[in-house]
Amino acid sequence: MDQRTSGADARIRKNDQAPALVGVLCGLAAALFWALGFAGTRHGLKLGFTPVDLLVHRYVWSGIAFLPLVIRGGISDLCGIGWGRGLALMVLGGPVMSLISYTGFLFVPLGHGSVIQPSCATLGGLLLAALFLKEHVSWSRIAGAVVIVGGLGVIGAESIGHIGVDGVLGDLTFVLTGLMFAGFGALVRHWRVSAVSAALVINVLSLLLLPIYLVTGGLARIAAIGVGENAIQALAQGVLAGPAALYLFAVSVQRLGVARAAVVPACVPALTVLTGWLLLGEPPTLLQTAGLVTVLCGFYLAQRQR
Repeated sequence: MDQRTSGADARIRKNDQAPALVGVLCGLAAALFWALGFAGTRHGLKLGFTPVDLLVHRYVWSGIAFLPLVIRGGISDLCGIGWGRGLALMVLGGPVMSLISYTGFLFVPLGHGSVIQPSCATLGGLLLAALFLKEHVSWSRIAGAVVIVGGLGVIGAESIGHIGVDGVLGDLTFVLTGLMFAGFGALVRHWRVSAVSAALVINVLSLLLLPIYLVTGGLARIAAIGVGENAIQALAQGVLAGPAALYLFAVSVQRLGVARAAVVPACVPALTVLTGWLLLGEPPTLLQTAGLVTVLCGFYLAQRQR
């Protein structure tokens, strides 16, 4: 009898751990895809792409691909989400937030955005989880958030070489986008929006911006840059950092809750350091490596139950 009870308890614990493991893996994959998007943004802006050009690559192509699915699921109520909620998610986690973020990179280096935006997303997510969703935020998760912010500060220390008016404006831009994304995660959880529906609706609603882009001659501008570079941006922004990362993060929120999933964006700076080294040929310095280790320690603490 005791052996049967012990075996049943073990199976229950295993079943409880499985969704959390899936949530952690999805969160890490989303963070990696966002890091690749940051690297692609830096590469694209250097080549002459504008923030609006990158926005088109991130949302329009996937929006066209997803449009038949949204029509089939119900365009009148946006797959059951509703137009009001869909537009709110589009603003907080879609093209509006992305356009503001891309614009910030015109004022400050990559290190600023990759540190400030995820940090504010993490802190905002924990705050909204406690105050808005009434989730329990353990002391371990609070300590993890503090350690993560400390690690991000180490990574970003080298980026703060000069802060003028433009620098302050750029930094405040990433504070805003980080808090916007925290609001997106909280609403996904509060409204119980499925991961698939969130990704589909945000990308399809982004098509509302396409006529403005066409009228202003945007296609001719990106065509002049070349097919190869546009293909890179379409992959980095339109597939990985766009619907794939958004879907994976929504799954992470569903499986882990807002408080635990809020640490996912905090892994982006560390992964951005690695992708910058491997893809852009920018090896991390000793300070950046120390920050990476610190962030990973904070991520471990924030994922603990107590």
